[in-house]
Amino acid sequence: MTTPPKARLFRISREESVLAVERGPASVETARRVQIERRKKDQQNAASPSDPANLFAADPDDDGFANMRFPGAEKPAETPAMAERIAAVRAENLTDRQLRMARRIAAMHEIQVASDLEAVVVLRDRGIDPFHRAALGQILSDEAAKSTAALPAASPKPGTMKKRGTEIVPVAPDRPGLPGLPSREALTEDKRAAEIMRIQKDIARRRRRRLMMLAARLLVFVGIPSVLAGFYYFKVATPLYATNSQFQIQQADKSNSAGLGGLFSGTQLATNTDSVAVQSYLTSRDAMLRLDREIGFKAPFQDMAIDPILRLDPDATNEKAYKLYRNSVKIGYDPTEGVVNMEVIAPDPELSQEYSLALIKYAEGQVDAMTSRLREDQMKGATDSYNDAEEKVKAAQQRVQELQEKLGVLDPAAEGSVIMGHIAELERQLADKRLELGQLEANAVPNRSRVQGVKGDISRLEDMLVETRAQLTEGNAARGSLATISGQIRIAESDLLTRQELLAAAAAQMENARIEANKQVRYLSLSVAPVPPDEATYPKAFQNTVVAFLIFSGIYLMLSLTVSILREQVSS
Repeated sequence: MTTPPKARLFRISREESVLAVERGPASVETARRVQIERRKKDQQNAASPSDPANLFAADPDDDGFANMRFPGAEKPAETPAMAERIAAVRAENLTDRQLRMARRIAAMHEIQVASDLEAVVVLRDRGIDPFHRAALGQILSDEAAKSTAALPAASPKPGTMKKRGTEIVPVAPDRPGLPGLPSREALTEDKRAAEIMRIQKDIARRRRRRLMMLAARLLVFVGIPSVLAGFYYFKVATPLYATNSQFQIQQADKSNSAGLGGLFSGTQLATNTDSVAVQSYLTSRDAMLRLDREIGFKAPFQDMAIDPILRLDPDATNEKAYKLYRNSVKIGYDPTEGVVNMEVIAPDPELSQEYSLALIKYAEGQVDAMTSRLREDQMKGATDSYNDAEEKVKAAQQRVQELQEKLGVLDPAAEGSVIMGHIAELERQLADKRLELGQLEANAVPNRSRVQGVKGDISRLEDMLVETRAQLTEGNAARGSLATISGQIRIAESDLLTRQELLAAAAAQMENARIEANKQVRYLSLSVAPVPPDEATYPKAFQNTVVAFLIFSGIYLMLSLTVSILREQVSS
């Protein structure tokens, strides 16, 4: 049966730590008392035969070689005082690592000791704490110095690069064939201060170089262009004069509109399209060419007194002149107020006023042309409709007249009433004769001659009544029946009446169109007349110089950011 070794626990409480030594006399005595009691317990456990783990516990005085003896390895004799102090140190239950550290510190101070415990005692007598962190650092630095002194001087590899300032240069090796190794030389305070000073100077030098390069770049990309722009605006640029004017397009009648259109008739929305159309025309090539033909737009800007940037070439094309025209004539429309603002720029104040008056005249002509065409379109449809209705009324009247002449009937209704009256008279007479005949036949001895006469009258009345009735439906071969004549004439008269009604509607429509056309009349109202200025309006040298400076600064900032991003991408 194999019994596993029992591991001891070190520093299981804060009082057992070696750091407690630095807390004061009371803490030290408490820690020593605890360690002595723990040591006694360990010895009792080692002496107890009932614990199998203590069978293999090592003797504190055993050096690991049992009864073997080596010449010169005997421990020197210890004095009773030293033995008591070593026993006190042993009672502290120091770890093997701490004992080895004390032995090495004693060797570093060239102290001859017989054991690790004696090294602790001797070091404490000399006022050295073998377990302090500074002592451990001193051991490590001494070991590093020894290992560095034991190695040959390291030389850089062939092709090794070294950074010198902002440049990277190759370093030649001192000894060919030896690898470049880092230096293990211990830094003293003087060397450390010198190295820190050298690094600070290098950093300051780099900062000065970077600031100088930044100042040079700002001077080249921002300063010089801004100075050139300011020199141009203050010294070279030709003074220009701007004439301002303001006009609006109004409607003739705004109050008599009905329906949904009347909601906008009194506002500027009614003339919004006309104002936009006038603005587009005044900024077009047609207006520029017309202005050049009538007054001359290119010639004043081709004068040698104009600065080279603004000057037009003697053989300048219309496109170049139109670009200059767009910069010289600035027109803006305010839809909320319905006002058109116009600014005309020219090298001479009188010329700028003349240009403004000419453009206002062009705008008036354009407004008149648009409204006149609208009026003509509205009146043309109404006039054509009225003329057509009038022609058709004339044709219907002519047809009625032809039928009256052809049939010999002026008025079929009157003619029919006459015939109907004749028939009624004949029927009344026939009724009277029949009554008379009845009276004669009622006599006992009627008078035959009178009876025959009455019967003859009745027969003649019946024949006349038949003939008169035949005139209404049958008629004769010459003109036909009265019903046919009356139908034809009534159709013609109804057609004439319809045509007359259409003619009246066309006349009313033409009158309304005339009224609406008069309402559509537009005219240009000049709010602010163009007055020539007595001082140059452009160029605004200071403002333009500041704007140029801001533009160049923004360009430089964008370029620097782009270069930094690209450099970072390439380096990564």
